[in-house]
This record gives sequence, structure tokens and C-alpha cells, in this order.
Amino acid sequence: MKISAQEEYGLRCLVQLANLREGESLTLPQIAELEGISTANAGKLMWLLNKAGFVNSTRGTKGGYFLARPATAIHLNEIIKVLDEEVLSAHCESFTGVMEKCVHTGDCGIRPVIVGLHEIVENALSRITLAQLVGNEASVDRMFHEIQGIHRTIEPQTV
Repeated sequence: MKISAQEEYGLRCLVQLANLREGESLTLPQIAELEGISTANAGKLMWLLNKAGFVNSTRGTKGGYFLARPATAIHLNEIIKVLDEEVLSAHCESFTGVMEKCVHTGDCGIRPVIVGLHEIVENALSRITLAQLVGNEASVDRMFHEIQGIHRTIEPQTV
């Protein structure tokens, strides 16, 4: 699975908002600085996340962005669907070679594997909430691997 920059930064921005206490918010420049991205990029991400109903914003000197619903009620599969630029249904149209259409559109042994992998990832992401990403790397890693059916194949790096 490949994570796009938009997915990575969108998730990171949401985690920043999930870390806030009740009544707190972050401005675009604050979000951009915390994540090391441009204010324009943060603005695009917040616009997408606001449009999808994950965040709300208020104007004024005390204004900023905050989660539209509890972090415990936001699942990663929902977020990825909003931020994901790659559409699974377009997979076969992406690898046509020199042809206009893939030569295997009628019968393909690869398609069920690709679709199955996307289903496995979707299932795993549907079990993880934004609230579960709040914490340090070790605690999130433990939580992730406690989810039934998700087993570690690569040991985490220690920094």
C-alpha cells in the first residue's frame, strides 16, 4: 500500500486537532508550522476535511480549526477515502501498456489480488479511530498490533 503525501499530511493534521482539549482550536499557520507544510497546503487539506465533515472552523481572533465530531467516532478508512487520490476502480485503466485498454479486461488473475488487498487494508483501517493515533509511537504501535488479524511482519525502528 502506498500512502500519498495528501493522505499522510491530512492524517497528521487531524491528529494535531485530536490532541486538542475541548474548546481549543488551531489556525492554519499553526497547523502548517506543527506539520512542517506550507499554509497553502494546510489550507487545501483543511478545506477537504471540512467539506467531508471531519473538521469545523470558527472565524475571528479566537478562531481556528477543530474536530467536527469526537476522534473516537472518526475511522481511518473514512479519512483515507476523502484524501485518497487513487481510485481502485481506475486500477485497470492505469496499466494499459501501449494500448488504450488493458489486454486483460475480460479475464485477469491479478485483479482479484489487487481488489482483495484493498479490502484487507479497508477492513484494517475501519477498525482504527483517529483517537487511537494520539499518543507516542510505541503506544500506537502496540494498539495497532493488538487489533485482531493484524500481525507484525516488520519490527518497528527505534530512533
